[in-house]
Amino acid sequence: MNDKLKKLSILGLVFLAAYFVPFHSERVMGAVYESLFMLQEYAREHVILCLIPAILIAGGIAVFISQASVIKYFGAKANKFLSYGVASVSGTILAVCSCTVLPLFGGIYYRGAGLGPATAFLYSGPAINVLAIVLTARILGWKMGLARALAAIFMSVIIGLLMHFIFIKEERARVAPADDLVLDNGSGRALWKSTLFFFSLVGVLVFANWGKPAGMIIETREGKTITGTRVLLDEQRIVLKVDSGEEVGVPRDQIAGTSYTRNLYSSIYDNRFFIAGAFLILLFVILFLWFDRNDMKEWMNSSWDLGMQIIPLLFIGVVIAGLALGRPGKEALIPSQWIAMLVGGNSLWANLFASISGALMYFATLTEVPILQGLMGSGMGKGPALALLLSGPAVSLPSMLVLRQVMGTKKMLVYVSLVILFSTVGGFLFGMLT
Repeated sequence: MNDKLKKLSILGLVFLAAYFVPFHSERVMGAVYESLFMLQEYAREHVILCLIPAILIAGGIAVFISQASVIKYFGAKANKFLSYGVASVSGTILAVCSCTVLPLFGGIYYRGAGLGPATAFLYSGPAINVLAIVLTARILGWKMGLARALAAIFMSVIIGLLMHFIFIKEERARVAPADDLVLDNGSGRALWKSTLFFFSLVGVLVFANWGKPAGMIIETREGKTITGTRVLLDEQRIVLKVDSGEEVGVPRDQIAGTSYTRNLYSSIYDNRFFIAGAFLILLFVILFLWFDRNDMKEWMNSSWDLGMQIIPLLFIGVVIAGLALGRPGKEALIPSQWIAMLVGGNSLWANLFASISGALMYFATLTEVPILQGLMGSGMGKGPALALLLSGPAVSLPSMLVLRQVMGTKKMLVYVSLVILFSTVGGFLFGMLT
């Protein structure tokens, strides 16, 4: 009966939408186009190079990492300092977004990791991205960058501990059977071989998705050279923040050429696909030498199951997020002016609204900084800006749909609520201090 009622409700909502939605409205049509453009952008920029490697890593964790090891280091009875310490700084290695971290979270959670360390990893993965923090400091000021880094590490540990204690009875019931069972000790492969296998996969993930350098040099058609940190890059113009602190915008039709400031980071960016290709070749060699047909079959089956569980929900979430909020700099159903108007000053309401807005939006890695730059230019306070930085990259509407599937509705809602709560408090305190 419940299934029939659910199907009837869905059909009823579809009917009401088809009957009442004013599709002739420019805003509604624009929002529909934005949702499709956002889905296309996600498919082009995140699925092949980002999401698929992450799913393969998660599938490998489920098959090749011993359950005993996961429970030993990340289980409910593991050393808290070690498990939470490693989980809280994981984002410094994996520059992933809120959606790409989901397969990795699912992999260790299903393998027996405690809810606390797993959610600490879930938050820190996208939140403590070294490049994003450096870019935040360069564009929004060193105080904002430092506050973002310290608050994200603190929040990952506190949120993980609270999730552990809030659901401690359920966690004990979940891990109790492991005390009476002979745990899976993995494939029996030498530890260094398995380590090299995951090292090659992580190498592909990290370097294939190496972000664009922030330092840019623009040559104008008038012969001028402008050097600075990229603040905005879109179809109309490029805006740089120069050494004096001034922002200089150059229309696209006036640009003769662009290049990146030369340093180690930009050199890696220029050669990112060669480096990722080298890691991919290493992976193939490892698979050829040390993995048999059954290993490959189990790995692919595990990755397939995770992919089929995660990818459809992510696509649905991206479409909904695009329909409501649009892409950066584009309008959808909710006007961006409303958000800018409601996050001025440093009231608790402004910080709460910024945290909730950030949790619903989808941010690709590093896009949150130029978005915040524009909102702050429209009057957004420093406190709400930090609140959005703490909630936005770590949570999104697409990720909520997947988390609900992985750990249940109640745990998902508590996790998202904790992120919003601590983001609000962190933003409010930062606004008071600055």
